[in-house]
Amino acid sequence: MKDSPEDQIVNAILDAISEQRLPAGTKLGEQALSDLFSCNRANVRRALASLAAQQVVELRPNRGAFVMTPSPKEARDIFQARRAIERTIARHASGQASAEDIAFLRGNIQEEAEARKAGDKPAELRASRQFHMRIAQIAGNLVLERFLSELTMRSTLILGLYSPTGRSSCAEDEHDRIVDALAAGSTDELVRLADEHLRHLEEGLNFDEPPAAPMSLREQLIAPRKAPTAE
Repeated sequence: MKDSPEDQIVNAILDAISEQRLPAGTKLGEQALSDLFSCNRANVRRALASLAAQQVVELRPNRGAFVMTPSPKEARDIFQARRAIERTIARHASGQASAEDIAFLRGNIQEEAEARKAGDKPAELRASRQFHMRIAQIAGNLVLERFLSELTMRSTLILGLYSPTGRSSCAEDEHDRIVDALAAGSTDELVRLADEHLRHLEEGLNFDEPPAAPMSLREQLIAPRKAPTAE
């Protein structure tokens, strides 16, 4: 079944935010989105209301919709909330990971490293978010998983806005050590590493960093297709 226009808009905007193609503060014009997705403005308004409920879009009276721009305090609050939730997730995930889960996470780490080496920031960001969400799935608490999904999306906005590179500034082996602790069932170590990892991310933020130059809304929402590689 084909997605509704509202779902297409929501998914495209969330994908663009998660890959830092759609930076904080970008105006989401109703007519531009209507034209881009070949739908009416009522569809656009419903999609924007859904995104506002997820705290990634701000609806400003008489001005329109904008991608949320977290303040420095909000950024710190979001990371504090993530640390609290991911510590709890780590405790619940410890001892619950299957061999398939561990293999997936190790493969995910390799994908992230390859994307980093290739300079493919969208792929790197997708892999990093997928890593955290897989551990939440292992923990088996759908409420915590939903909260973390929202917080990781907002964290991506924060990294794009306040990180000099838009990326994690933590040591590249931090995910490896988290998986080692998860595989060993070392609960206290897993919780400590999850907390330390997020603290390192937050420490890499620079609240004096100027925002990046915006692209067009089409460039931001429609991900470029990769050219086919020769066999």
